[in-house]
Amino acid sequence: MKLDMHCEMILDEYRERLPLFERIKDIILERLRACLDENHIVVAGLEARIKTEKSLTGKLELKGYKYHTIDDITDILGVRIITFFSDEVDIISALVEKMFDIDWNNSVDKRKMLEIDRFGYMSLHYICRIPPSMCSDPAVLELNQLRFEIQMRSTLQHVWANMQHDMGYKTDVEIPVEYQRNMSRLAGMLELADEQFSRIRKEIIDYRRNVQSLVASGNFDEVPLNGDTFRSYCELKPFQRLADKIATINQAEMYEDSLMPYYNVFMRMGMKTVGDIERMRVECSDGAYQLALIQLAGTGLDIVAYSVALQNICIVQILKQGFGEAGLVRLFAGLYGETPYNAQRAHRIFEQAQKINLVDCESV
Repeated sequence: MKLDMHCEMILDEYRERLPLFERIKDIILERLRACLDENHIVVAGLEARIKTEKSLTGKLELKGYKYHTIDDITDILGVRIITFFSDEVDIISALVEKMFDIDWNNSVDKRKMLEIDRFGYMSLHYICRIPPSMCSDPAVLELNQLRFEIQMRSTLQHVWANMQHDMGYKTDVEIPVEYQRNMSRLAGMLELADEQFSRIRKEIIDYRRNVQSLVASGNFDEVPLNGDTFRSYCELKPFQRLADKIATINQAEMYEDSLMPYYNVFMRMGMKTVGDIERMRVECSDGAYQLALIQLAGTGLDIVAYSVALQNICIVQILKQGFGEAGLVRLFAGLYGETPYNAQRAHRIFEQAQKINLVDCESV
């Protein structure tokens, strides 16, 4: 089909403005990425595309009569933001509203357009312009005049849209009723999954906030021990004072290492609450320091790991419980894996502990 003269003029305008569309695309992507980073938002996808001449020609063949100039075509430049969760669409849309000038008359929230007997996953579409406050060029006034489209939708909404497109559902070919029914059922399942993922994430966030509050309040006996609660407990730096004291023995520098490997050790030790760890810390810190005095004496060691405080606390606890060298071997295996060196390390530390009476006589 040959385009009429009016549509050919629009195509000529398109060709002239392609460099400007490319420039606008780069500005938008740069600012959106910076905004997402600043707000600590991770998205599944951020992409932009400029409609190809072939695609624009097809659009003009079908609907060229609707457009007076290229300015009436608002999706030549399209940006898509794909979120992991449906409720993040509203969060990101609020940021987009602050960043760009929104053409509200032509923007549409297709999520609100679904009728009860319809199906399909929709997205939020904003028609925007770059405000002069973001970027301007007196030599190129069109920089702030050309409109572009930003689509925002969740990952599952994106999946559904692609499925519809790939199956040709939006073509003029009528889909048999039985297929429409199956598509409707699938759409309902995706919508329910989208809602449930968002709900579960909110519940997990609320749970973690509650755990952090309990840990911060010092009600350790009320806090069950798990990975999240142990991490929150570690954020309080409960072993910092002992670690600093140990480092002072040799005036050593301390480097921060993770305490998370000790979580599995505590589970094997049968600890049930964060309060169990806290009691061990209080009861064993003095012995842990005495052990460190022997360990570091005459070594000249000038770098000490933060975790040495907790490791020595665990050693003292194991020895107080009468588990002896075998218990120390199990501790080191849990921390460093099964290696022959674990037995040598356990034997050396056991002998050091004997010198300061940390060893239960029955375990000798």
